[in-house]
Amino acid sequence: MTFENVLRELAPGVLAALVRRYGHFDAAEDAVQEALLAASLQWPERGLPDNPRGWLITVASRRLTDQLRADEARSRREAAAATRVLPDELLAPAADAERAADRDDTLALLFLCCHPALSPTSQVALTLRAVGGLTTAEIASAFLVPEATMGQRISRAKQRIKGAGIPFRMPRAEDLEGRVRVVLRVLYLIFNEGYTTSSGADLQRTDLTAEAIRLARAVRALLPADAEVAGLLALMLLTDARRPARTGADGALVPLAEQDRERWDQAAIDEGVALVTETLVRGRPGPYQVQAAIAALHDEAARPEDTDWPQILALYGVLERFTPSPVVTLNRAVALAMVEGPRAGLDLLADLEAGGGLAGHHRLDAVRAHLLELAGEAAAARARYEAAAARTTSEPERRYLESRAARLA
Repeated sequence: MTFENVLRELAPGVLAALVRRYGHFDAAEDAVQEALLAASLQWPERGLPDNPRGWLITVASRRLTDQLRADEARSRREAAAATRVLPDELLAPAADAERAADRDDTLALLFLCCHPALSPTSQVALTLRAVGGLTTAEIASAFLVPEATMGQRISRAKQRIKGAGIPFRMPRAEDLEGRVRVVLRVLYLIFNEGYTTSSGADLQRTDLTAEAIRLARAVRALLPADAEVAGLLALMLLTDARRPARTGADGALVPLAEQDRERWDQAAIDEGVALVTETLVRGRPGPYQVQAAIAALHDEAARPEDTDWPQILALYGVLERFTPSPVVTLNRAVALAMVEGPRAGLDLLADLEAGGGLAGHHRLDAVRAHLLELAGEAAAARARYEAAAARTTSEPERRYLESRAARLA
């Protein structure tokens, strides 16, 4: 694992430790970024410390206490009569930094970012930034907004936490139900960004998928009776199980139908299927459970031709009633094509496009190209593959789409 990956994995926990110890979310994040920069300069030359997380917490704590002292001194100079003196224990360097390194407050940080005082979009954006470790540019890409807009949104969320005096602690039992739905949505987005990155040279970021799965396990331990929590964890496991076969030796994307299924993680599949089986018998399923059931049907097929497409099509119909969206309809079009033929899928895509869903998105062009290729319309398929390649910001996806277009030349 590279130093960069180590830092990415440690950053959310280090931030959580500082916010618990000091508060001051915004200043704590700045201090963590300074500590990460110091580590990126020193560790490659001096080697990894015995306790990397403790090292980062200690350095970030010193940076933060220095900043708090400077801010307090400036406040005293500017308005001595109105200054609130910070407690000595808050200003002192973290004498228990090493002990803090043994405590993982990431789950509390996750719930802090999902506080109801924040708007839903701010909850998601702030959690992706603070807990998921995504850059502002990556989050902006996921939300399809300019980077500057997303930066302002995250900054306002931090100020809202500060202004509202939101405490850093786990919510009370009676508040968990309302907060956990946002938490699940955020973890889902973090996982998706890791499984198929929205931009850049790499198809996937295992640091994000691993962190999303770890946090989903933590939430399930907190709420073991919540079927949707179990459903999301199952969905992540069943999807991530295919990761070893998603890329070739050269890093090129390998589509599901062409993957070597012997390389799939059978232990993850078994755990995911067991979770799905357990939750579906409890009553009316939720959207994460339905998606997990779809993933299980894909994973349980020994060969592509063994896939139970009629059942998958039916489940997408259920999912569309739960959470209607252009993305769900896009996936249903693929399942419909596999059951009733590519023309049926293309007709559904035409309805989706006419309604403005996913207008200009590369996935719409990519799916249309695939179905046109299945229908034997090579020239039209090639044009759509080329259009999709021009629109995606993911280098592996672009290379894959270009290769499909070239094959049809």
